[in-house]
Amino acid sequence: MRVLGIETSCDETSAAVVEGDGDGAALRSLVILSQDIHRVFGGVVPEIASRAHLTAIAPVTRRALDDAGVESGDLDAIAVTHAPGLVGALLVGVSFAKGLAASLGIPLVGVHHMEGHLFATELEDAKAAPPLTALLVSGGHTMLLDVPAWGEYRLLGATRDDAAGEAFDKVAKLLGLPYPGGRHVEALARGGDPTTHRFARPMLHGGQKLGDDDFYDLSFSGLKTAVLHAVRDAEGRGVIEGARAGIARGFQDALVDTLVEKTMRAALAHGRTRIVLGGGVACNAALVTAMRERAAKRLGAAAAVYAPGPRLATDNAAMIARAGLFRLLRGERAGPDLNAYASLPIPGLVPQAASVR
Repeated sequence: MRVLGIETSCDETSAAVVEGDGDGAALRSLVILSQDIHRVFGGVVPEIASRAHLTAIAPVTRRALDDAGVESGDLDAIAVTHAPGLVGALLVGVSFAKGLAASLGIPLVGVHHMEGHLFATELEDAKAAPPLTALLVSGGHTMLLDVPAWGEYRLLGATRDDAAGEAFDKVAKLLGLPYPGGRHVEALARGGDPTTHRFARPMLHGGQKLGDDDFYDLSFSGLKTAVLHAVRDAEGRGVIEGARAGIARGFQDALVDTLVEKTMRAALAHGRTRIVLGGGVACNAALVTAMRERAAKRLGAAAAVYAPGPRLATDNAAMIARAGLFRLLRGERAGPDLNAYASLPIPGLVPQAASVR
């Protein structure tokens, strides 16, 4: 089956073609057009994003088809992100996909953006498949899932405030770095002394036990505030230029350590040796390295950590096409009433209690 994926949930206009039969999928093309204009404002402006999608969606889709060497008539289905995200931006993709699917007389399926991130790594490595523990870390969401099988998800924990990617962006702004901030903070942190600024690991302490409300949950607002105080202190003493790298390193170490430990808790509690990362923060080298080192020590020789490359970590249509292929092969179809939603639970959620050994 040949599926066209369309992604417009935020500020990337993306289209991709994926082929598969259920046992795997091959990426035939991927086009991602990023809207750099948002850097001027230090964050995404929804109205500008929506208008840019309107201009870009048709040529981006045409380029994806050309790169795959197919025509629209060769498609078997269309998958489109319909939640969560910026509603105006999502509506551009949903409306375009509905019109194209109707004109071609082929099925349409709506895809949850975070389920797309869950599938992304499998496009690069077929072994990144259930059963597994998943850590999805993006600009707007941070989720810890137990995944016994595709389409069966147990939400173990999530951020109670800032998402990991959002925390990177806010800290970047405090340190005078460009938007989006993740890669800039990571680059600055490489030259930082890990001993100069050690921040507390948020919602992480030795007294926590399985069943506690905060055992898996995350929170980064307090860490962001701690960075703010460190920056103001360094500015007040006139040493901010020399302190920036150390602050960046301290922030990244605290965030990474927290994410890794929470993920290890989930993997151990559910007997998983396979860990899959997804979302924009998933290509952070410090996170991937720490996760692999901790998994090898805590989970044993069978441990494996899979992380997507930069193009599949960012918002992209390939992951939407792959998740859409899975949904289509299960017989799911969307009707003309498919709508866009700013917030929507990931599909296939099952009770947590049933997953605990």
